[in-house]
Amino acid sequence: MICSNTICHIKSHREFYLAQIVEFIQVRRNMRTYDAHETERMHQVHGAQLASFKARAGAFVFDFVLAFILFAVVFILGVRLASSLGLLKLKTDVTLKFDLHHWYSLIVVVLYFGLSTYWGNGRTLGKRLAGIRVVSLAHERMTLWQSFERALGYGASALEFGFGFIQFFIHPNRRTVHDRIAETIVVKDESKVSTPPHDRRRNRPLEATAGEDASQQSS
Repeated sequence: MICSNTICHIKSHREFYLAQIVEFIQVRRNMRTYDAHETERMHQVHGAQLASFKARAGAFVFDFVLAFILFAVVFILGVRLASSLGLLKLKTDVTLKFDLHHWYSLIVVVLYFGLSTYWGNGRTLGKRLAGIRVVSLAHERMTLWQSFERALGYGASALEFGFGFIQFFIHPNRRTVHDRIAETIVVKDESKVSTPPHDRRRNRPLEATAGEDASQQSS
């Protein structure tokens, strides 16, 4: 079939735009379905024994008191060091209140809970004593962002007279607001969370890839 350059040029552009429209429609259709990329991890934590409210509350109080002690020690040592170096001349007493209404106390609380959760892979000192730990529903290990996201989420749980904490008794998996914000659950430390080895090339369990390879060979 012979066509002029102008007609062929128009046809090629029309085919290109039609292909772009079809691709856009397919993407929009895929956006309507849920991408279950975290399902595998949720299967791994399935059946883990959830921590009790008593254990969680006790661990939180212990960690909060420990954060206050660290704050007091760092503040006292810092003031004494600055005074000895001549960087700070105190004529009156300095008073700092450790509560959630001052920015410096918020920073201390967030740093303590965020870093201790990350370094302990879900186990703060309080949670270690209580025999519980935080488990990620998205990753095999608590990430740094998840840990700080959960620490910041305590503020959301404290809103509405602490209704975010009370949701522990409402949610089927005992998840509070900060648990849902960070995509975590709290389980007993002796609970075994399976972590099957992965095929790094395909980012899937070795059992699944082995089964697929076997089925391909048999076919």
